[in-house]
Amino acid sequence: MTVSSRRFALPLFIIYIVFVSINGASSVEDKSELQRLIDNSTLANRRNEELANEKNDNAVDENPDGVASMVDMTIRNSTERRKLGFLSCGTGNPIDDCWRCDRNWQRHRKSLADCAIGFGRNAIGGRDGRYYVVTDPNDDDPVNPRPGTLRHAVIQEEPLWIIFKRDMVIHLKQELLMNSFKTIDARGVNVHIANGACITIQYVTNVIIHGLNIHDCKPTGNAMVRSSPSHYGWRTMADGDGISVFGASHVWLDHNSLSNCADGLIDAIMGSTAITISNNFFTHHNEVMLLGHSDTYDRDKMMQVTIAYNHFGEGLVQRMPRCRHGYFHVVNNDYTHWEMYAIGGSADPTINSQGNRYLAPVNPNAKEVTHRVITQGRWRHWNWRSEGDLMLNGAFFTPSGTGAGASYARASSLSAKPSSVVASLTSGAGALVCRRGRQC
Repeated sequence: MTVSSRRFALPLFIIYIVFVSINGASSVEDKSELQRLIDNSTLANRRNEELANEKNDNAVDENPDGVASMVDMTIRNSTERRKLGFLSCGTGNPIDDCWRCDRNWQRHRKSLADCAIGFGRNAIGGRDGRYYVVTDPNDDDPVNPRPGTLRHAVIQEEPLWIIFKRDMVIHLKQELLMNSFKTIDARGVNVHIANGACITIQYVTNVIIHGLNIHDCKPTGNAMVRSSPSHYGWRTMADGDGISVFGASHVWLDHNSLSNCADGLIDAIMGSTAITISNNFFTHHNEVMLLGHSDTYDRDKMMQVTIAYNHFGEGLVQRMPRCRHGYFHVVNNDYTHWEMYAIGGSADPTINSQGNRYLAPVNPNAKEVTHRVITQGRWRHWNWRSEGDLMLNGAFFTPSGTGAGASYARASSLSAKPSSVVASLTSGAGALVCRRGRQC
């Protein structure tokens, strides 16, 4: 992913040439109108970036130990309630136990917003807004989307809890640009976003995406796309990520199934922070997850991401995740497949791996869980730790840094369960089949 692929109107001259060549614009009037739109998009994007940076700065946890303490208390309370028989369907996965035992979950959909854990725990999405029902799977006009479509829903200024009337496959013509305070909740139906553009969360806050099947995403762009009721602008070429988080905060991505996209399955860059990636099922992809824009982009030092209860399944190669600069808590995930490595990084990230199950591939040269992207020995001070991880088939984790120092405390966002129970914790990873009147 590159900065230019996610910004409006950069560079202006190249965009102008591309647009003219595609649309055959030749008149002075056409050229002037295009330049006006590009200039307006550039100004709007700069304002959005400035506002997002302020929000993202405020989203960083100054007391990560407090985050861990709160989650530990929640887990202890949940455990005691299960002992007393309050949660007979409890699995020990604190997110799922929060809502999946409720047979009337469809009547209480917004209670999901109270179930997040880790660094993205404060993402409320559209909890405080009305329900919006998507009835139309089409995406005919990215500039003037029809009411009832997913694109029309996600660009609105007000908080919305977005649900779907029925099963559907949504083929997006251009990136789906989300606005702040939105929840996409696909529980109860089978919704695929596939074979076209996919989702971009750029310079916004408080987004929850739950229960989608996202696959076969393609590069799109060099087109006008609406990002709010009052603004649309030029988008350069997008890389084809499944979900792109760009300069955003308070984001929770839960119970999605992702595979086979042109670039990453999930990327979070450009100062994004306060993110939880949980209960997702990843398959058939090379570069799975990128967290951090570049080794020289210092704003990613404030990135804080929890990666919990995910299943990294068949056909995966690398980057689960690949980290830069920030603080990353990788807890109770099931790694059953990789071809090169599982967790990589550069630029001094802090990585705290706890209670994961790592099953190494047969290849004797790919047994190492970790991969440092290189620095000729300078990596030895990076804080990477493995605690309570289960290493199978010769898997091994190369630790470094100061051990259980302050940097690890900052990366601890919730309490790990024993790695021996990872299979049950992640057994429901991915988009769930939840039907009316049934436990999910």
